[in-house]
Amino acid sequence: MDRRHASNESFTSSLENDYIAAIAKPWRGGVSVTIKDVARRANVSVATVSRALNGHQNVAEAVRKRVLSVADELRYSPHHAARSLSSRRTQTIGVVLPDLYGEFFSELMRGIDQVARERGLHLLVSSYHGHPQEQGAALRTMRGRVDGLLLMSPFVDGAESLAEDLPAAMPVVLMNSALAASGRASVGVDNHGGAMAMMQHLLQAGHRRIAFIAGPDDNFDARERLRGYRDALAAGAPGVEPWVLPGDFDEASGHRAGQVLLEAEQRPDAVFAANDMMALGCLFALSQGGLRVPDDVALAGFDDIPLSRYVHPALTTMRVEIAELGARAIRQLLEPATPEAQEHALLAPRLVTRPSSASRATT
Repeated sequence: MDRRHASNESFTSSLENDYIAAIAKPWRGGVSVTIKDVARRANVSVATVSRALNGHQNVAEAVRKRVLSVADELRYSPHHAARSLSSRRTQTIGVVLPDLYGEFFSELMRGIDQVARERGLHLLVSSYHGHPQEQGAALRTMRGRVDGLLLMSPFVDGAESLAEDLPAAMPVVLMNSALAASGRASVGVDNHGGAMAMMQHLLQAGHRRIAFIAGPDDNFDARERLRGYRDALAAGAPGVEPWVLPGDFDEASGHRAGQVLLEAEQRPDAVFAANDMMALGCLFALSQGGLRVPDDVALAGFDDIPLSRYVHPALTTMRVEIAELGARAIRQLLEPATPEAQEHALLAPRLVTRPSSASRATT
């Protein structure tokens, strides 16, 4: 680098820092606090403060901690409009989900938010309430407002229209999406393998008539779990017909399925629900009908939401590290070049056995 270029770069950096300092003035007890105040108190340069606050790696850890401590003490918060103008970045990550209700999405957001806070980033969260037609509108609102996007689009149909709505130049990571093979980076759960593992557990416990409460027909996760149920039943209990009841991934549909099973001429040995929320709704219906779990009917779910271990009996389920799914997705978005950030990462769920699925010999 020649001397003139270095001088120009230094001058530009100085202007940039002065501009940020001029308009980024949070108030502390009626006195404005600037980035220069933080630099002066921490005994470092303004550029070092900027790098430390932005999470850059070329800052010694001791210096970073000192800067963060001083910034916290002075209650300094960078003005993100100034930061955006100077770096052309918003320091914000967009998250578009089909819903925000329920423990699954709460855990997912917890994992995303933890990584975002560690990196000093903000989140802009939107839900399209399970309506595919609103998904495009939610995605379009993110354009120009975020630096990257995390999207959970579970719909099996509508892949072409979704691809059109995704901003071409923006980094995107898909979560649990049927578009995982579309060339976009993705993080998902091995739903088929997880359902196979649960069915093998129930079959090995001596259960043969195993009813399955399915998820929504147009949902990718639901289809994969149903496919795993059918494949495992065909392999482990040849000649046994699948027993599939409709569900919608919520407690109410699980409760309705439980009521249908209560009225059946012959009850199942076990019930496998495609997610824990439906399993809990079914558990309530079976209890209302006078059946005991697992003495009369074994029961299992999928996801291992926190509530599943606190009901009676505690629910056997496939543990999906839901928070880790969110954390893995945002890390892959922020660090696409690292070895662990696979282009298409698939997380394997783990069988968690609890009293709700005791073997027939035990009951």
